Amino acid sequence: MKIALAHDWLNQMGGAENVLECLVDMFPDAPVYTTIYAPDLMPSAYQQWPIRSTWLNHAPLIGRYHQPYLPFYPLAVQSMDIRGYDLILSNKSGFIHGLRHDPSQQKHICYCLAPTRYVWDYDGYATREGFGRWLGFAMSPLIQALRQWDYAAAQRVDRFVAISCEIQQRIKRYYDRDSVIIYPPVNTDRFQPLPSSEKPDDYYLIVSRLIPYKRIDLAVQACSRLGKRLIVVGDGRDRAPLEAMAGPTVQFTGRLPTEEVVSLMARCRAFFFPGFEDFGIAPVEAQAAGRPVIAFARGGALDTVIEGLTGLFFYEQTVEALVAAIKQFETIQFDSAIIRANAERFSETRFRQEILRVVENL
Repeated sequence: MKIALAHDWLNQMGGAENVLECLVDMFPDAPVYTTIYAPDLMPSAYQQWPIRSTWLNHAPLIGRYHQPYLPFYPLAVQSMDIRGYDLILSNKSGFIHGLRHDPSQQKHICYCLAPTRYVWDYDGYATREGFGRWLGFAMSPLIQALRQWDYAAAQRVDRFVAISCEIQQRIKRYYDRDSVIIYPPVNTDRFQPLPSSEKPDDYYLIVSRLIPYKRIDLAVQACSRLGKRLIVVGDGRDRAPLEAMAGPTVQFTGRLPTEEVVSLMARCRAFFFPGFEDFGIAPVEAQAAGRPVIAFARGGALDTVIEGLTGLFFYEQTVEALVAAIKQFETIQFDSAIIRANAERFSETRFRQEILRVVENL
């Protein structure tokens, strides 16, 4: 069976690229079709892949500033020539699911990271990317047209796979399509609990990009108010305002090497996940290290955290709600072995098995 992989764009690293790397490893002979590819911004290993980009890749400065070109992506996607392949496996958060295939001779499985945010949730997308909301009003006619295109494109997909219950619900709401859930692959082997003879240190941990929708401000203010030690790993445009609001018990480290993050995960008292995410890999990594998670009770956290066994939820994105959750957390004992066992549900091995099962069934 001849397989082609499809990915929206290759000019930045994130969770989507982690999934793509696993798919490339599973199907090493499959070419990767994408709209744009900026090799200088991607890992050097990608240069060994058979990557096939579109005419859009020649647009000025598109590698570093791809958002202004978003209205052109549907045209670029539809220009892809994927004849001769039996199966197309797309890894989608943008428009790549709209590629044209011959349904009489080809099948298309879409691994959906999210229905296109730019189209269906402009306000949320603008918050993520730091755009002004006023731009949404100016672009309203274009966004409406893109919604029609996006919906029609989704009807051509043979099988949708969602990354979480949240995304499954959005696929149904926006595309009126059913889907199965396969959680993204997490490198759970990299993280291990402390030996039973050792106890964790007395600090809470965040590992994240420091941008508004991650709601790191809630954890910074809660720990400052309670006088609890918090280590914040990561960087981003919110770092300066977060440091300004932080008390003396909050430490910002910037980005750290992987081995240091692994050690901090294993030794923290608990991991904070205060944002609303489609899935969220970091909380699974913390649980793989045997540490409980205190998470906002929406999105992917509802799939990955078991309340009372592997962590606790807080139900409003307020400092007061998080403070109450921290106080409750400190009255509960958690079993690191149970937490680790929960994380293993999200391993790379499990992802590979479930993806292959979908391929075989189709």
